Order: sequence, then structure tokens, then C-alpha cells
Amino acid sequence: MAVQQAGTGARTGGHEGGCTCGDCPHGARAGHRHAVAEFLRHRDEFAAGRGLPAAVAHSASASRQWVSEALAQSAEQVAARSRAEGEVWLARLWLRTTCAVWAALVALVLVQALTAVGAGWSDARTAGLLAALLTGGALTAASWFHRARGGALAPVIGEDNRLSTSRAVAAAWVLFMTYAVLVLVGRLAAASTPRERDALISGLDLSRGAGALTVLAVVCAIAVLVRRLVGVRVLGQRLQKVRADRPRAADLLTDDAGRGTFADLQYVVLSAVALLFAAVRLARRPDQLPDLPWGLAVLVLISAATYLTGKYAEGGRPVVLSVVRAREPGDLDAPIRTGDDIEIRGAGFVPPGAQTADRLARMIVRIGTVHVHVPLIPVPGGFDNPSDTLLTVPVPVDVEPGRTTVQVVTAAGAETAPYVIDVTD
Repeated sequence: MAVQQAGTGARTGGHEGGCTCGDCPHGARAGHRHAVAEFLRHRDEFAAGRGLPAAVAHSASASRQWVSEALAQSAEQVAARSRAEGEVWLARLWLRTTCAVWAALVALVLVQALTAVGAGWSDARTAGLLAALLTGGALTAASWFHRARGGALAPVIGEDNRLSTSRAVAAAWVLFMTYAVLVLVGRLAAASTPRERDALISGLDLSRGAGALTVLAVVCAIAVLVRRLVGVRVLGQRLQKVRADRPRAADLLTDDAGRGTFADLQYVVLSAVALLFAAVRLARRPDQLPDLPWGLAVLVLISAATYLTGKYAEGGRPVVLSVVRAREPGDLDAPIRTGDDIEIRGAGFVPPGAQTADRLARMIVRIGTVHVHVPLIPVPGGFDNPSDTLLTVPVPVDVEPGRTTVQVVTAAGAETAPYVIDVTD
């Protein structure tokens, strides 16, 4: 009962964590912020040794378990509010992407009008605006049909609810090449002489756009290959993936933990530079596919290979390196017994993106046939246990003396290989 009361700070009235009615206090976003503030307040109080009930204050192990359970319940409320906020944000994203598409179209109209001053209006400008109008209409229709999944961004949102760098780069190149072909189609429709039509058709020759088409083929293949590679590595427990509450623009340049990664950063930057160059070439020569120089095309291909290599090299299976008895100051050296705390030392216990309290609370250590939840030990500003390289758990009395195994199950569902320890009476 006391633990349940500790979690009520993350609620407002009788509403659930996903309430968006406006009473808790102002919908999903404000409700999430309120729940986070309450959780941080409870965590800091427990870290300072305050807020413990008198019934458990006399026992260090009982206090630790009570605090861990209270924080786990409070963190679950925060996670529920965060998921509710993510769903509301994602449902509204389609309208934002639609507005961004048409804002880009308006910007194109203004640029075309300004550059036409003095030079005069041409069929190429009309074809460019019509192609942009068709592309914008297609993106708007896609946004409407996928409005519950992020609108036009739905194809570039991965299974882990994050923006996929490989898909975003491939989608950008597909959209640009589609626009370039539509410009040629518009010019071909407006051509009045056979000679002009023949010149436009020759602009689609492979020799004209070989560099751009090669880059398009490679980035699309990279997007498919990365999806397959990540899926196989996750199923083989060689890569740990944790689902995000909602996609963010920073996902294109960072890993699942929000840290910037060189492979993603250079892939996005060099692809954006190549796209900008191709757009300028299309504006200068709207009668043919953009002729991307082979030097720039090879640069993008090297960037794509670096990105793919980085994807293959990232991650890894969690591993237990050693298990020792946790020793308090003044304790005598002794073997591991039931009731003792043990330290599990290794790597990969906290996968990227699983640093939140609700994910940390899902970690389990299997000692023999007994499943032990890893306790949350708060410290000012975070948690001392669990960490990515060290876990501290008690050995339950249900563990039979003798040789037994220890396995760590992470929040992503990956488990370590069994590690044998000796438990004495």
C-alpha cells in the first residue's frame, strides 16, 4: 500500500497515465511534464534518505527494495504519459509535414518569380512549378493516408519508432529524381518542334545522369540492406534495440541513446551536399537529368559504405565478465551465500535508449531458476544501480547451495551467456 501511495504523485486525480482530457493538467504534454517532475522529486528524496516509511527504515535491504518498487511504479506512470504524448504528437505530425511541403512550394514560387526578373519567364520555370505542384500533391495525399503514423514521414520511421537515416537519405534522392523527371515531362509536353522533343528525350540518356542514377541505386540498396542487417542482428541478439516514444529529427544524426555518431553524420551531410549540387545543376540545365560528376558521386558512395560499415559494427551482445560478492566496509572476506549481494561485472547491460527508469526496472538477473529484478538505487541526478557495466543484486534464499549459473536479461530482451558461480550454505 505504501508503494502504491508513492506512485500517486505521478497521477492527477483519478486519471490514468494516458489521459488527454485536459484535467491532468492540460493534456498529454503537460501531464507528462508533471509526471516527470514528480518522479524526479521522489528520486531525489529517496537519494537523500527521505521519504522512507518507518516500517522499512530499520533494514537496509528492505529499504532498498521498497525504494526500488516505488520508483519503478512512478517511472511506469512517466512512461505511460510519455507514450501518450508521443501518440498525440505523431497524430499531429501529418499536418505539420503538409504545411512544410506547401511552404517549400511557396518558397519555390518566390524564387522563380525573383529570378525571372530581367531574364523573363520560360517553359522550364512553368514545368518546374507544375512538377513541384504534382510532387506536393502526392506528398499531401500520402500524409493524409498515413496521418496516424506521421504523415509524409511515415516511410522513414523505423520499426523502433525513430527516424531512419538510411531511409531518409534514400527518400530524399527518390523525391529529387522524381521531381527532375517530372520537370522533363513538363518540358516535353510543352515542346513544339520535333528537334526540341528529341533534345529533351536525349536528356534522359544514361550517359547524362549516370552519376546521379548510380547514387540513387546505392542509397536505395543501402536502405533495404540496413533494415535487413538490423533485423537479423536483433534476432541473433548481436544488437539491442529499444523502442522510442516518438521520432525526433536528431535521430538522423545520433544513435539510440541520443549521442552523435560519425557514420550517420557524414552520410547525411555528404548526401545533402550532393543533393544541393544536383539541384543547382537541374536549375541550370532543366533539359536533362542532373549530371552529377563522378568525383562527387564516388564521394557519396564512400560515405554510404562508411555508414553501412558503421551499422554492421555497432552494438553487441551483453556479456558477464565476472561475478563477485559485494563487500561492505568492515565485512570479512567470505564466499557467496544466500542473502548476500553480488556484483555482476560486464558490458552491454543497458542498451542505448534504455537509460530511463522504467526500462532500467525491467532488467532481470536469472540466478539458477530464480528471477531477480535488479533494484533501482537512486543517487542525485540519476541511478547508481543498474549501470552498463555493473549490476548489484541480492542472492535470494530460494537459490540452492552449490554450483549455479547467472544470466543477465536486459531491457531489450537480450540475455548473456550463463556464468557459473558457487553458492555456499
